[in-house]
Amino acid sequence: MSDTLTPEVTWAQRSSKSEPEKNYIYLTIVATDIPEKEMKLDLQPTSLSFKGTSTSKKVTYAVDLEFFAEIDPKETKIHHTGRDIEMVLRKKELKEEYWPRLLKDNKKMHFLKTDFEKWVDEDEQDAVPDDEDYMSKMNPMGGGDGGFGGIDFSKLGAAQGAGGLPGMEGEEQSSDDEEDDEDMPELEGDDAEGEKKKVEEVK
Repeated sequence: MSDTLTPEVTWAQRSSKSEPEKNYIYLTIVATDIPEKEMKLDLQPTSLSFKGTSTSKKVTYAVDLEFFAEIDPKETKIHHTGRDIEMVLRKKELKEEYWPRLLKDNKKMHFLKTDFEKWVDEDEQDAVPDDEDYMSKMNPMGGGDGGFGGIDFSKLGAAQGAGGLPGMEGEEQSSDDEEDDEDMPELEGDDAEGEKKKVEEVK
């Protein structure tokens, strides 16, 4: 039986009172080598529940978060790699002011840290350009229940290349090869006779 640990969670945010796509939370769950089949992510308007088992460390990561305010799960974007699970959560309420904290409870959590690589002060965010490279690797989460059911992990793997899920690229290639074989038409008429003669000559 694997040990259960609380993963490190980092966050940053942006805000806007008029543009929903600029009113969001960056959230990263640092949990390594967790395949999709070993992971459960339940995202609701006011909470997030994550659980996943690492294939390399043989431990189970689990964390439950209750947000300071509501988000819109349908607008969530996600990027799953062998190192972590990155998400962009859209805040439901359009507001110029930042959330004072990520969680409803103002008690300090040892696992929760500010993502200083993405953090920008509230009064400076308009001067900072959008991180288009970061956003381009994110995928719509999908799934009406906020779970992982709406994600096409084969597309995630293709989009992420080497950063995708372990082994997925090879599985995709194998599947494509099989489909190509199935699509090959049988030789007919003169072509078939020609192939038969070649085989006899080789013998």
